[in-house]
Amino acid sequence: MLNNKDKIWRIKDNALNATWLARKLGVSNLTASLLLNRNVTALDSARSFLSPRLGDLRDPFLLRDMDRAVEIISAFIQKREKITVYGDYDVDGITATSLLVDFLLKLGVPASFYIPDRLKEGYSLNNEAVEKIAKTGTSLLITVDCGISSFKEIAMAKKLGMEVVVTDHHKVPPDFNAICPAINPARPDSLFPFRELAGVGLSLYLAIAIRSNLRDAGFFKGMYEPDLSLYLDLVAIGTIADVVPVLEENRIFIKKGLDVLRKGQRPGVRALLRVAGIKGDRDLTVNDVAFKIAPRINAAGRLGSASSAVHLFLTSDESEACAIAERMDYLNTQRQGIQNKIVSESRDRIEKIDDLEERRAIVLYDASWHRGVVGIVASRITEEYNRPAFILSAEGDLLRGSGRSIDGFDLYGALFQLGDILQQFGGHSHAAGVSLKQRDIREFCERFEGIARSEIDLDDMVPKIYADAKISPESINPQMVREIEDLLPFGQDNPQPIFWAGPFNVLFSKVVAKNHLKLRLKAQGFIFDCIAFRMAEYHPLEGKSVDALFHVEINKWKGMEAIQLVIVDLHFV
Repeated sequence: MLNNKDKIWRIKDNALNATWLARKLGVSNLTASLLLNRNVTALDSARSFLSPRLGDLRDPFLLRDMDRAVEIISAFIQKREKITVYGDYDVDGITATSLLVDFLLKLGVPASFYIPDRLKEGYSLNNEAVEKIAKTGTSLLITVDCGISSFKEIAMAKKLGMEVVVTDHHKVPPDFNAICPAINPARPDSLFPFRELAGVGLSLYLAIAIRSNLRDAGFFKGMYEPDLSLYLDLVAIGTIADVVPVLEENRIFIKKGLDVLRKGQRPGVRALLRVAGIKGDRDLTVNDVAFKIAPRINAAGRLGSASSAVHLFLTSDESEACAIAERMDYLNTQRQGIQNKIVSESRDRIEKIDDLEERRAIVLYDASWHRGVVGIVASRITEEYNRPAFILSAEGDLLRGSGRSIDGFDLYGALFQLGDILQQFGGHSHAAGVSLKQRDIREFCERFEGIARSEIDLDDMVPKIYADAKISPESINPQMVREIEDLLPFGQDNPQPIFWAGPFNVLFSKVVAKNHLKLRLKAQGFIFDCIAFRMAEYHPLEGKSVDALFHVEINKWKGMEAIQLVIVDLHFV
């Protein structure tokens, strides 16, 4: 283990351009270099990145079909006709649905929602659901976080007398046909410059555009005009959970949304924070949302009913909110147990594959696996084995499941090539859902492996860690931490900065909490306390010499603050 070279370390180097940008912005070379490493190169973009403002949000009417959609929706609002919002069962879909339904209700519209059952109905529109919604007297059906590929279902809805508006952010299929207003930042004909909005961000933009249209029509004279900034808590939760780039609009949504979340103005949010063990007076972070709040919301759709999560965000009743949140917390505990069992069984099967080192992809299936958690398992397997992976469960003569991918391999593009043997598929380049007949699984495995082999080299499967800079120990100081904090919030495409330094001499090594490692490292007369999560197997390390990749943070403990290095990886020298 002491010759750990499993992961390749690489350094991003923007030193020359960083000097120019630092001078123009009036910031340090470190800050400028970190911006460039995140492809923030223009002065205006850099200023907005460092100081995100709601005023920097772009015009929603740059989105193709936004004008048509708003005209239709506003007409139904003014006539007070029933509107149903059709969402998705993940966190993005749940928050997007909650936002739009709450907004419509505040306008006095008889609005309702429909979230399909993950296990019984699957993703997006289906004919049975459309028929049910039509029978409720719905005049207008609005999709959120789904619908861009649902041509047949949209046609049925229109045949049943409903108008339809689609809002979605998933990949637009090559055979896309806009048979109704379809708002999607990924549309090639969209003028909106940023194409990575989450579904909930798109819902907020729709609400902004509707409110603007109604205001111009004099709709709000003598009545309350909804404050859309109060929905930023939902937008932050959905955007973080959907792992979209934390850049441009998404960065603004998350930065401002975390401020709203910390206030806990929504009973459902307060209840969630409580069951997740997050105190209202603490500095709530992106990680709190990603690893404590989002999993509990997701658990409702994975093991129970995602509709309960929408009720959580819509209710004004504290006791109801507490009951729903406690149920979600219980389901999340169950989910963890089921997930860990499937991950363990998957690892056992993978390790028995004779030619594993040559394999470019992993496909596993089992009738006993719970379909509600296969997506999380696929993420774990992809992360551990650095290959695209599909985890499937059986339902009758069908196999249904989820896949995850590595950088550089377009999962959705691969599935499009396999469309002739798939019953259904959809998603992104990094994550997708799929269903197919059990009889076609062998062909699916062989062809998917063939596509992966044509696009993935063996070197692509060696994990790579990109450091923002190689630094000297003396540069690790409180000023450096303050500059790093200017880049908050961190997330996809704006990762927490990683630095490379060494060699360090290991003065102290101790296993804590069974799986983690406390270290004290020394170099050039400087001594640093460190924490290395899930690296207990390296112990003992006293007297060893190491190079380290790490984050720099302030550790707050018992009222004291001190610099701490959070180890990302170690190489032994």
